[in-house]
Amino acid sequence: MAITFKSVGELSTDRKFTTTPVQNPIGIKTPLTLGEDADGIFSMHFKLEDQIQDNFRNLLLTNNGERLGLFDFGANLRALTLELAPDDFEAEAMNRIKRATSKYMPFIDLQSFAYTIDRNDNQNTAKIKLRVLYNVPSAGITSKGMELTFYLGG
Repeated sequence: MAITFKSVGELSTDRKFTTTPVQNPIGIKTPLTLGEDADGIFSMHFKLEDQIQDNFRNLLLTNNGERLGLFDFGANLRALTLELAPDDFEAEAMNRIKRATSKYMPFIDLQSFAYTIDRNDNQNTAKIKLRVLYNVPSAGITSKGMELTFYLGG
């Protein structure tokens, strides 16, 4: 009895049975850049952790009145750069970050806030680096951090 290759069948690992999973983008990366490959026209975020960090950074860097239709969106931190002395900066910055986060991103659990001041020779200007650590318990994100730099004058 002769056996033909037609009766052998196909393996489930053959190339025609395997598919590559398609990742759906979650959101657009900022600042806007042209996308490549699966991104589309703009670069996209494919991980929730990256999208939350990008949105949180945008929240902290936005001043009140800069977002059309949401006049109080943002932490309004740049407004502090000419208003307060560095001694008052910490308390006011913490209050503004907490208020903006609790209103627009309540799923973020703020953990800690630290800052460093680098004074220039003229003592009228300074560079402040803010470090904010946060968790997102609902997404399983722990101990993420962000550092922002502001220049004080006056």
